[in-house]
Formats: sequence, structure tokens, C-alpha cells
Amino acid sequence: MSDYNEDHYEQTLIELFTQRLEYNYLNGYDIQNSFEDKDYYCPLYLERLREKLKDLNPSLPKSAIDEAERKLLHIEAGNMVQNNELFMDYLQHGVEVTFHNGHELKNDIVYLADYKNAANNDFLLVNQWTYVEKSKKRADLILFLNGLPIVLMELKSPSREETDASAAYRQLKNYMKEIPTMFTYNVFCVMSDMAESKAGTITSSEDRYMQWKSKDGLYESTEVVDYDVFFEGMFRKDRLIDIIKNFVCYCKDEGKDYKILAGYHQYFAVNKAIQRTRNAVTGDGKIGVFWHTQGSGKSLSMVFYSHLLQAAVSQPTIVVITDRNDLDNQLYGQFAKCQDFLRQKPVQATTREHLRQLLEGRTANGIVFTTMQKFEEYDAPLSTRRNIIVMSDEAHRGQYGFEEKVDPVTGKVSVGTARLIHDSLPNASFIGFTGTPVALKDRNTIEVFGDCIDVYDMTQSVLDHATVPVYYESRVINLKLDEETLKLIDQEYELLEMEGADASQIEKSKRDLSHLEELLGADSTIDSLVQDILSHYENYRQQELTGKAMIVAYSRPIAIKIYKRLLQLRPTWTDKVKCVMTSGNNDPEEWRDIIGNKQYKQELAKKFKDDDDPMKIAIVVDMWLTGFDVPSLATMYVFKPMSGHNLMQAIARVNRVFNNDRQKFGDPNIKTTALQKFQEELEICRDLMHGFDYSKFRDASDLKRAELIKGGTNFLLAIERQDKKNDFMKHATLLHQSITLCRSLLTDSQRWESAYFETVRVMLMRLNGKGKITKKDIDERVRELMKQSVKSEGVINLFQNEGKEFSLSDPAFLDELSKMKEKNISIQILESLLKEKVKAFQHKNLVQSEKFSELLNNALSNYLKGMLTNEEVIQELLKLASQIKETEQQGNDLGLNDEEKAFYDALSRPQAVRDVYENDELVAMTKELTEALRKNRTIDWQHKESARAGMRKMVKRLLKKYKYPPEEAESALEIVLKQCEEWTDDEETETALHAPVPYPISEECQNMLLAAEGKA
Repeated sequence: MSDYNEDHYEQTLIELFTQRLEYNYLNGYDIQNSFEDKDYYCPLYLERLREKLKDLNPSLPKSAIDEAERKLLHIEAGNMVQNNELFMDYLQHGVEVTFHNGHELKNDIVYLADYKNAANNDFLLVNQWTYVEKSKKRADLILFLNGLPIVLMELKSPSREETDASAAYRQLKNYMKEIPTMFTYNVFCVMSDMAESKAGTITSSEDRYMQWKSKDGLYESTEVVDYDVFFEGMFRKDRLIDIIKNFVCYCKDEGKDYKILAGYHQYFAVNKAIQRTRNAVTGDGKIGVFWHTQGSGKSLSMVFYSHLLQAAVSQPTIVVITDRNDLDNQLYGQFAKCQDFLRQKPVQATTREHLRQLLEGRTANGIVFTTMQKFEEYDAPLSTRRNIIVMSDEAHRGQYGFEEKVDPVTGKVSVGTARLIHDSLPNASFIGFTGTPVALKDRNTIEVFGDCIDVYDMTQSVLDHATVPVYYESRVINLKLDEETLKLIDQEYELLEMEGADASQIEKSKRDLSHLEELLGADSTIDSLVQDILSHYENYRQQELTGKAMIVAYSRPIAIKIYKRLLQLRPTWTDKVKCVMTSGNNDPEEWRDIIGNKQYKQELAKKFKDDDDPMKIAIVVDMWLTGFDVPSLATMYVFKPMSGHNLMQAIARVNRVFNNDRQKFGDPNIKTTALQKFQEELEICRDLMHGFDYSKFRDASDLKRAELIKGGTNFLLAIERQDKKNDFMKHATLLHQSITLCRSLLTDSQRWESAYFETVRVMLMRLNGKGKITKKDIDERVRELMKQSVKSEGVINLFQNEGKEFSLSDPAFLDELSKMKEKNISIQILESLLKEKVKAFQHKNLVQSEKFSELLNNALSNYLKGMLTNEEVIQELLKLASQIKETEQQGNDLGLNDEEKAFYDALSRPQAVRDVYENDELVAMTKELTEALRKNRTIDWQHKESARAGMRKMVKRLLKKYKYPPEEAESALEIVLKQCEEWTDDEETETALHAPVPYPISEECQNMLLAAEGKA
């Protein structure tokens, strides 16, 4: 037989394990020829097991070794998974035994492996090992560690289209049913057809079998055919021992046990982090930043790190910090599920006092979970120990600032939360975990934690199938305002004026009703949105995976409107659609039955995670967009502006791997040809492979043949050979088809050469994911052709006001700027003017200053990236100028002065607050707050700790009085105090700040104007 088949691949791997990895090898037939029938019913290699148990435990008597062997042979904890869990405990931690030493009963531990010295273990590879239970099965390859069958490998032929790694997976599942006791002693399984090699555990679904793409952790495999990278990267003796001990764990979740095997990216990153930790504990305490994209198992990496930390640092106490209660609960839940692996139970701090009790006076060990806010207001360190490791989740967030800086102008001292934590744990070491990129502006993150330890980004995650690619489809609601309705609105306003309504209130009404939320929440808009979602969902997404979908609404009122309209159009969907969002004290009564309480939301979370539950669509605002995983969630409808970290967190809801269809089919186009046709195609294939020497394929060893297959495949995959690769696929297929009619006429050399070409062709086909064209493929292509573009009725400029009101200070001046022929100069002048205005605005209103600064930077950034033309960026800058003017006017409309308006913006900044309070309530709260702050303000108060503490307490009391949402109170407090620090006791500066300035313009800007005038 000249095909490079499964037997050849088996021999290839035997050669790799014995020659490169220096494993012992025995043929299963040779071993078992001397067995008695009863020996086929034992999955262990008892002879080697007994020898190694004595060797690994030389100080223990035979009775202790016999007791350990008896326990191993009679593991009866329950089902296969429960039995395996007990075995893993024995393997990782040893078997507890009781024996009589001649004087008394003693307790001790019999160890099954030497984890400190890998060479002291027996690594044996056996092929064709027979085991009998419900039926007789013979595994391709089994790796025995000290006589224990820890890895079972199922191989498939690289040259047969009909079989692949998926067929290997199905066979493994069949083994688990027929010979379950063999899997009692299994650490993980391997399935490989040379093109794909993956490892998984006895509880892994096929999509959770993962590749291993690095031999040394320094780079990912750049070659596509990398079976050798998989085996040499994972089965190096010291590495395999490390994986068994530290990177396999059981996770208990809602009554089910899941066995987790770390991915290669987790293994190498955690070991890097451990090395950095050893250095940091005796150094500066900065371990670094661990950046692994969402969905790639970051929380489990934290578990593996915490487990390994206990061996790397003497009796460490681990403090895990998040910045929100829901994240704290989620991460604590993950650790609690793995507490057996961690060998200790994590504890969650419920209050600041509880946190103090957990840390103060503790001398060793412990895993403590807390939110960062609980570290505030400590006068003295909670612990000065050096063996405390602080793990911060989502370390990119701005709240982790380490700032303790004095402003040279105002003399103010700003202190970040990270400083408070450092003051409480001054000798601790810090590591940050994040799922999103650490931007340049997040320099505090590096300052607190140190440089990046490891980066595993979304691109690599998708390539590894740890997450799936996310596809974005832009859908536009065409808002056409009805002319007749607009006339009726104008008539209604005129009627109100005739009836004596206040003119200022009418203008305020017009502004309020033109806000984005009013347009997005209009009945006609919601109807268009829901109609579109229903059409898209029912026609394209309802049958995708389990049909789970999420709708992200702009606000809570809009979420309720979407929910009600969905049920109006689909009355039978009461169990299918649910609304998940926070509740407020001032919510309408009708909302309560829809939103429910905390327990109801927890029940909805379970239902949405259950693939078989009738709940298929969740309408959310902010909840469930962070740290909430539903692997089968395939669709997200976003009716809300999202960017940055928020957008990446949302993407992470739908990039989880689920049972994706990876079935690959062969080409059905079979043509009959004769010997002449075969010879023609053979010659074409030879020409296409010119430049790569495969001539030794026939007479080479199996390992060398595998290298030639790998080399030929990568040769054709080179970018410069794309055309040749496609031609080769075509002609190698014809060659394969023709050989069936003339095989008997071929020479031995021709058969071997055609077998080589066929194996390379199949390899290329699998790697390209190509095969038969299914009905699904046809439907998708036809749908793409049938898509109709949406024609817009025109863009509505919400910020336009007859084209005359755009101004920083002089409308005529800015009008001239907009009409200048030298557009680049016009942009520079506008930029300079706006930057100066925004900077001056900071003293008056921090919130609005930050908003305008962001808008300005975005416009300029888009311009520099080429996303906006000169004309468009000028309009954006003029629009911003108009917004600044409107904001300055808003205070007057509300009856607020500049100071009061600044605090009003600080309090009303969160959307949740605007949803809960009426505007009059916010105004009343603002006025009371401003008056109280004025009364409590003393000279240099910002430099006196007692005065600052008094201000903080006063603000907290007032917020509590008005029942300000607790989850937003801390943030509001910080903004209010920062705004207070912008106040000045310098009367001259205060007067200058509020004085009218016709042209608040710098010398640089004036020079640009003069230059422009000169050109004119």
C-alpha cells in the first residue's frame, strides 16, 4: 500500500516521541502477548506502576505502597467524571494511606509522580494497547506515566478525505461509553490527523479541544501544518509534568463538574507571571500587566496563577480587586468553583470593616476578594507583609490611577485609588489582568503594575479558535419626519403662546424634545427598529446555534418600549423575550413586573445560559454587557453608541466558541479518466511542485515522510504561490479521481508519487476549510446577491440652527472662517480657539470640559486618519462651538449660576441618575449641595485633611438624603470634590474668569489670523 495512511502517521509519532522527546516505547501487542485474560480488564500497566511507586516513595513500607495501589485500582466515587476527579486529586497531591509501622498506626502520602525532577518519572508510549470492558477496544497511542494511562491519542489518516480530527473526536466519545474505566486515569486526550492536532479533557466538547501553537512560548507557530509543534510543545517531559500538576483543574458549576485543561497561551503567560512575581516580591513590587483578550479564559488564568503562586511564594495571601460589585461576584464565583484545585476556600469581603478583619493581623495564606472602594478611609496599613499579592481585574480602567501629584498652579494634591491601596498594603506586589489593550493614555496602569507580562490579543484568539470572529452588519433606520405632523406641533406651540405660556419654557420644551433620546425613543423609530429586528432574526438568526440574541438599548425607557412593541407584534413570545436592567425608586409601577427583583434577574441569567430554555432574546441596557458569558449567544443588535472598552466588552458577549460547524466535505465532481489522463495530471502536479524536493518520499522513514508532507504543504501555501496552489488543488483532485480506473496499470513509483500529491492536496483542502458546497453556502451566496441597499431620505442635522448661530464669540468672524479658501488654516484657527475655550471652561465645569475635550479630539483624530474631509472637519468644529454656547446657556434656562451648573452636570452625569430623577429634583439637590459646599469651604481647605474629610462626609450625607443611587455615589463624590478644587480664593482670577472676552485667543492664533489676512 503506497498511501501515507494512519499506520504511517502512527509510526511517525512513535519516531518523534522516541527520538526527539526521548520517551520509552513498547508495542502493545508485544506487551500483552504474555498477559492472562484478566489482565486485559486492567487499564493500568501494573508492573511499571508497582516499580515506580517503590522508587518514588523509598521511605514507606510495602504495606503503604500496597494500600495506595489498592486505592488506585478501586476508585469508585461515582460516574466516570467523578472517578476521574478523585484520580486527579491522587495524581496531583498523592494518595493518603494508613499503615502500621510495627509500633503504631501512621498516616502518610504515597506520591504517584515526581514533580520536582521530571527525569525521575517513567514516560512510556505504547501503541495498540487493548482494553476490555463493555466491549474490546484498542487505542492508537497511550502515554503511560509511571504505569498510569494518562493520555489517550486517537489518530486519523492524513490522506483520506472521509476521516479527519472530528472523526477522531467521535471515536474518543465512543471509547468513553465502551471503556469508561480507562478514562478514570486519563489527564487529557489527543485527536490528530496531522493537519489538526488538538487536546481536550473527558468533559470537553469538540470545539473546546485546543491546539498547542508554541514550543517555547516565545512565538506562535507561523507554519500551518504544525503537528510537530503540538507534540514537541506539549509533551516535553518537564512541561507535561508541569501541565499535569498545575494546569489541569476541575470546576464545579451548578451541580456539574467540568475538567479544564489550560491553553498554550495560558500556560506560557502564567509561568511568565510567576517568574515576574518572584522578582517583584524581593524588588519593587511591580509584577506587570497580563493582557489576554475577552473570551480567552482570563479568569481561569487567574485561577492557574493563584494555584501556582502558592509554590512560588512562601505562604502568600492573595487579594483580588475589582472595581464593581457584579465583577467581584463573578470572579469570586469562578474561584469558588475551583476551590478544590486551589486547596483553600476564597473569602469575599462584604464591608470595609470585614476587609480590615480579613487582612489585619493575618500572617499567611488566604484568597480575599474585594472591591477597590473598600480601601478608602484607612489611617494605617492593614498589613506590612511582603508576601501579599494584589491581583487587579480589568486593570486598564482609569480608577486604578497611582496619582499623588501637586499641581504647580493651584497647589492641589490629587490621589488615585491605587495610592490608597498601596498605603493600606505598602509592601505588597501588584499584578494587573485586563482583557482590553492598555492605551497610551493609561500610563497609570503601567505605573502601578509594571510592563506587560504577556499579550494575547483578539486576532490570535480567533486564529486559535479560542474565540470566534465577530461580523458587523450596519443597519440604518431611515428617519423621515412627517411634514403634516411637524405643522401640527408648530400649531400646538403657537396655541400655547396665545394661551399665555411662558416663552422661555416653550423654547426649553423645543430643545428637550429635539434630544437624541426623543428621536431614538419615538414610537415610529421603535416600530421601525423592532420590525427590522424581527425580520432579520426570524429570517437569518433564529436558527443560528440555539437562537440566543441580545438587544442593547439606548436607555431604560427605550428598552421598555422595545420590549412592549416586540410583544405587541409577537404576543406568544412572553417566555421568549425578557428585559434585563436595573431598577430605580421612581420607576413607573408598570415597569416593576417587567424588570423584577434581584432574584428574578438571577433566574433570567440561568434561563438565558440554558441552551434549551425558551428564553431566546434578552433586551439589556448596561447589565450583562460585562463578565456575562453565554457561549451560544450568536447575535447582538446594538441600538446605542458604543466605543472603546465598552464596545470590546460587548463584543466579548458574542465571540465565545460554541459548537461551530467544522465539518469538511470532499469535492463531488468525480470524472472518469484513463491512464493517459492520469499521466497528464501527474506531469502537471510535478511541474507545480517544481522547486521542492520530495523525491525521497517513497523510501524515507515515516517521520521523514511527515516532514516532506509538511514541507510540501507549506511550500504551496506561500503567498507568492497562491495561483500555483489553486492549480495544484484542481489537478491533484483530477489525479486522485483518475487513479481509481487505472491503478493496476501504474508503476510502484507512480503510485507513491500520486499518494504524496493526494496527501498534500487533502492537507491543503483541510487547512483552507474547503469542501463540498452545502445548501447553507448556496443560501448565503444568494442572500448576499439579493441584499438591497437602504436609500436614505437625507440626513437630519440636529445641531443646525439656520446656519447663523455658530459662534465662540463673534458669529460673523466664524462665518468668515468657514468660507475661507485656505481650509487647512481655517481648521488650525478653529482648533486653537476651541482648545483655549475648553481649557478655560475647565475651571467652570469639569464634566463639560472633559466632554468637549473628547469631542474635539475625536474630530481632529478622524480628520488626521482621513475619515473626514476639510469641509467636514470644519463643520464638526463649528458644531462643537455651537454645543459650547448651548451648554453655557443651559445654566440660565435651569436658573443655575456657573458653580451650580457645574455640580448639576456632575450629579446628572450617569444615565441611571437621569432615568431616576425628575429635572426639578436634580436642580433642588444641586442648589442645596452648592450652598452647603460654600458654607463648609475654608481657606486652603483642599490642603487640610480634616477639612477635606469634612467636605466628603457632608457630600455623602446629602447624596444619601436624596437617595442617590449607591452604585453611582462614589463616582459623583469624586467629581464634585474635583470641581470644588477648581474653585479659587483669588478674587482677581475669579473676576477675570467671568469677564467677557471678545477674542480669548493666543498669540499663536493671532499670528495665524494675520497670515490668513495676508493671503486674502
